[in-house]
Amino acid sequence: MSSFWSAWIIGLTVISLVLLCWLLFGTRKIPVDKDKDTTGHVYDGIEEYDNPMPSWWINMFVISIVFGVFYLLFYPGLGNFKGLLNWTSASEWEADVVEAKSKAESFYVAYANTPIPALAEDATAMRVGKRIFSNNCATCHMVDGSGAKGYPNLTDDDWLYGGSPEQIEATLVNGRVAAMPAWESALSVAELDNLTRYVKSLSQPAEAGENAASRAMQGAEQKYLAMCSACHGESGEGNIAFGAPALNDDTWLYGGREVEIRHSIAKGRRGVMPAQAEILGEQKIHLLTAYVYQLSRQ
Repeated sequence: MSSFWSAWIIGLTVISLVLLCWLLFGTRKIPVDKDKDTTGHVYDGIEEYDNPMPSWWINMFVISIVFGVFYLLFYPGLGNFKGLLNWTSASEWEADVVEAKSKAESFYVAYANTPIPALAEDATAMRVGKRIFSNNCATCHMVDGSGAKGYPNLTDDDWLYGGSPEQIEATLVNGRVAAMPAWESALSVAELDNLTRYVKSLSQPAEAGENAASRAMQGAEQKYLAMCSACHGESGEGNIAFGAPALNDDTWLYGGREVEIRHSIAKGRRGVMPAQAEILGEQKIHLLTAYVYQLSRQ
């Protein structure tokens, strides 16, 4: 704050206090016409009395002024004057943060060496894990872990990179980057349509059997084996090494309708899971790993 505005605030505050004192003590002994006990104002049959202010009200007024003077002496309120205590809201906040971190640290340390499966059975630890999840993961994976479209469902047993405690922790610590190449330029419209139907049929065994003998499906199968099987597997079982989703179940990351599958094949997909190591730290990730681990086991 500039010196001018600091002086302006100090002057305005001091003048206001002085005027309040004058208003109180300068008008306290104004003579009152004892023959008139009302001001003459009447509204709806109600008359306004002209009684002096009660002593308790005056005393409270005086106390508030005295309090204000001492407050401005000890705490910031007069421009750039920081007060005799040199108190700031920032310093109090920093002290509160240090205290909160100290308490949290002692809590997390108690669980640091607990194995994930055992930790997943601890109700207190899971309550904290749920809060960590809600604050950091729910935007993409939803509050209940069911996942928004394009983000994995954590409540089922279908894991892109594996669902063991070690694999989940690795995902949280390092993050994940998945890339599905676009095949639109390498396929004709008919080939793209046939490949879409073939991928769709992988999750529908009955339909796959009916269509297997058709020449179109045989051609689509060859395209699949040549272009897709390296990541998704020959029968669509997926590959956790690449984070390639299984195509032979009914779990679809980006939607299982033909139009959605076609878009994935034609335009490709790119998924990013941000690394949490620097955001949460080792101890919070340990609890969060246990919480995510137990989501699919409820």
